[in-house]
Amino acid sequence: MCPCCVSPGRPSACRPHARGGAARPRCGCLRRRHLPSRGRAEKPSTMDALHTAGIRFAEVLQSGPPWLEKFWISVTSLADPKCVFTVCFPLAYFLDRKVGVSVLWIGLVSEWLNVVLKWFLFGERPFWWVHESGFASKEPVTLRQFPVSCETGPGSPSGHCMIMGAALWPLVTALTALAAGRSRRLAVRLSPCGAYALFLLAVGLSRVFVLAHFPHQVVGGILAGVVLGWGLQARTPTDHAPGFFVATALALLLGSLALHSLVIATGIDIDWSIRLATKWCSDRAWLRLDTRPFASICRDTGSALGLGLAAGFPLPRGQRLDPRQRVAGAVLALGAVQGLHRLLQPADAALWYGTSVLKYAAGPWLVASLLPRLILSLARPRVSPHAE
Repeated sequence: MCPCCVSPGRPSACRPHARGGAARPRCGCLRRRHLPSRGRAEKPSTMDALHTAGIRFAEVLQSGPPWLEKFWISVTSLADPKCVFTVCFPLAYFLDRKVGVSVLWIGLVSEWLNVVLKWFLFGERPFWWVHESGFASKEPVTLRQFPVSCETGPGSPSGHCMIMGAALWPLVTALTALAAGRSRRLAVRLSPCGAYALFLLAVGLSRVFVLAHFPHQVVGGILAGVVLGWGLQARTPTDHAPGFFVATALALLLGSLALHSLVIATGIDIDWSIRLATKWCSDRAWLRLDTRPFASICRDTGSALGLGLAAGFPLPRGQRLDPRQRVAGAVLALGAVQGLHRLLQPADAALWYGTSVLKYAAGPWLVASLLPRLILSLARPRVSPHAE
């Protein structure tokens, strides 16, 4: 039963409220009587057919049992691209240094490419397309938005699928090699790849469920992620000098600013998606600054700088963590990075972006330099001052 309705299944019982002069339901239910009739006069295109099929598929997913709603929202939150930097990287680094660096490097490169692709592909998102296309005024549709629905960037390809698919590739290949060395059973050796495929499938379905993406955007994101993960794994700069990472950070930041300015100079409204998301999101509190394209650019820039900081303060040669120290390091790193990113950020957008760069620069330095040094210093045997 809709929380805004007196009785279920009765659109007339919903209590609309005014926002910007239009009557809309508080809960985000998209019902025919509450939507503007803006039908398109032209013949439906192939993209319209894909979008329509995607809306129908989202309706099927949302009509499932209530417990599935919590599951899909949990999956889409777990697969947030931020988790590559705050969860996957710290854990992978203490499994294997090269794997951890590869996860972070592929994650930041694929996220930057995802932003650029979204700028040029102009992908719609279901939660606004259903209104802007006039579809909801012509067809009976009942859909719900959620706090994770209101992404402000363009929709194609799916960033959750593309970035997670790419960043997890080196971790999956490492676990596959580890399983192959421990067991000859085919099921055990293929289990990491199977888990990887099922996870990406669940992420894709969750993105359709919350109305953040259409199915074709999810498929494109998964394919792009797998290709990027496979192609970039062998090109991970694990032993480069700090200057390389500083140059990379500058290239990512300045390159994105140049592309943004170039697109605006050609007369294209590159921020069109932010306006549509603001217009059709059911609750303005669900609009988050960290879903904007430039927030991703700041995250990637900061992470590249962080790799440079870690490269500038490496562990002394010959010093390595034993298995127990690795477990302790993973736990400490996960807690430290999570605590770092839960610090409050300024409300001003420019200051928010600046502090975001600093946070994501501090993360790799903490994980790859400071914490390993701290663990080794604590584990070093102390010499008694009276010993001869």
